[in-house]
Formats: sequence, C-alpha cells, structure tokens
Amino acid sequence: MKQKKVVITGGAGFIGSNLVKHLVKEKNHVVVIDDLSTGYLKNIQDLVERRKIDFVKGSITDCNLLQDIFRGSDFVFHQAALASVPRSIKDPVQTNLVNVQGTVNVLVAAKDCSVRKVLYASSSSVYGDTPTLPKTEAMTPNPLSPYAVSKLAGEYYCQVFSRVFNLPVVALRYFNVYGPSQDPSSEYAAVIPRFITSVMKGASPVIYGDGEQTRDFTFIADVIQANIRAAESSATGVFNAAAGGSISINALAQSVMSICKKRVPIVYETARPGDIKHSFADSSKAKKAFGYEPTYDIQKGLQETIVWYQTQ
Repeated sequence: MKQKKVVITGGAGFIGSNLVKHLVKEKNHVVVIDDLSTGYLKNIQDLVERRKIDFVKGSITDCNLLQDIFRGSDFVFHQAALASVPRSIKDPVQTNLVNVQGTVNVLVAAKDCSVRKVLYASSSSVYGDTPTLPKTEAMTPNPLSPYAVSKLAGEYYCQVFSRVFNLPVVALRYFNVYGPSQDPSSEYAAVIPRFITSVMKGASPVIYGDGEQTRDFTFIADVIQANIRAAESSATGVFNAAAGGSISINALAQSVMSICKKRVPIVYETARPGDIKHSFADSSKAKKAFGYEPTYDIQKGLQETIVWYQTQ
C-alpha cells in the first residue's frame, strides 16, 4: 500500500503505532486519531514533530470529528478500543461506549465519507472457552467478558454495514499480540511485556491460575501484515490473524527467563474471571482470502521483543 490517505484510530497505541510506522515508510498520508486514554504520544512523537503524520487528539465517540477526519480517506484502520478483559469487568459501561458505540460511529463516518475499506480490530476473546481447537471462524462465538461481547458486537455491526450499505469491512480476530512498544506498566498490561520487564528487573513474574492455560501469541509484524494484505484485497468478513502455534503460560515464563539469562521464582495468584483456558487459531481462511502467512514463531518474536525492551 503506497500513496494512500489512511486514518488509524488508536494510532498512538501499541498496535496502532506500529501500523503507523509501517504505513509512513510506504509513503502514505497517515492521519491518527487517539484520545491518549490508553495510547501514548511518545509512540509516534517523532513522526508528529517531523510532520510525517497528522495527529488529532480526539475520541471515536465524537461523531462529528470522525466525519471531518475521514473525508477523502482511502482506508480506515480501526484499532481504537478499551482492550482489556479485567477493565471491562470493572467498567462495562465505558467498555461498551468506546468499543460498541465508537465502532458504530467509525462505520457511519466511513460510509458517509465513501471510504474504500475499513479494517476492524476484533479479538480472539469472542470464542470464549469453546473446547474445540484450533479456533476457526465457523465456530459459534461464546464471549465470557464485557470486552469480548463488545468486540463481537463490533463484528456484527461490520457485517451489517457491509450488507446493508455496501461498505467493505474486514474484521481481524487478533490472538494475543505482542512486540516492541507494548506498555508493561498498566494494571491491564498483556502478559509478555509484564513477564519481560519483571524478569529483567529480577522480580518474579505473576501467573494467574496454574499456568497451564495456553495462548497463540502473535508477533506485531504479522498483525501488520494481516491488516495490509486484507486492505489491499477484495476480501470482506471475519478472519483469524494468529501465529498458529500454542504455548503454556508456564513455558512462556521459562522462555523469557532463558532469553534474558535470568532465573527468578514464579508467583501464582488466583485465576481471573473472564480469562479463557486455551487459545489456538487456524488462520487458513485469511491465507486463502488474502495471502496471510505468519512469519514469526514465539521464540523468534520473543527474541526481538526482549532486545527492544533491553534497549529502552
């Protein structure tokens, strides 16, 4: 994708900022909208200061603002969300406002502004704890948290806008994305940045539950690949975007310690409500539709991620 006008909602966040950097390198006109409630301006500060991107501090709950920003855009990468299961349990009303109403606002503005395609960041959490592995898009969703419900509702809105308003939309179900620029400091931080920063400081990583739960961790570069390929294709609908592998949280902790060359005891705490037991994806639908092919396994991705944290 080159020389297009693209809008990235949540472009100061972890996934959004990595997407911003990729699209700028490809000579696209990038506009970022982010209210900085969970994202950080420092993630894109250099690009803002060098006027390589346009940054608008604002919320996807502001319909009029979205209409102004989307005008003349080719693609909208909708990454903005309150992306945390624990946060959604603590505050389901705000999660619904941002993730559901905000997504409706994005779709309406995209329709009104004749955007060529919307890429929606969905989540593997929509599958819930269905025992069948690997997870495929044909399975019946079973969301276990307000966050998961909000992401599934967003998917349904995407599909309806495609059918009713002929707005091309792809919803990508992300599976435990990790990599450089991921914030380890939030109480809702993902497991990999928490583990890495704890081990680097010689502190014990905390595991909720027995650690035998498994995850399909997906490196950020593969998520960017999925977004770009999906945008450039004629595909619409719902697709998994994952690495296609599985590792237990116990094994993950051991891998982080091995790469960091540090050994610390693991602390186990009570399992959290809304957390699923096993996650492992089949991304063959995305491969067939737009050539998605993950290039990072967990060891390669961890190596790159840990190097990034060590240089910060």
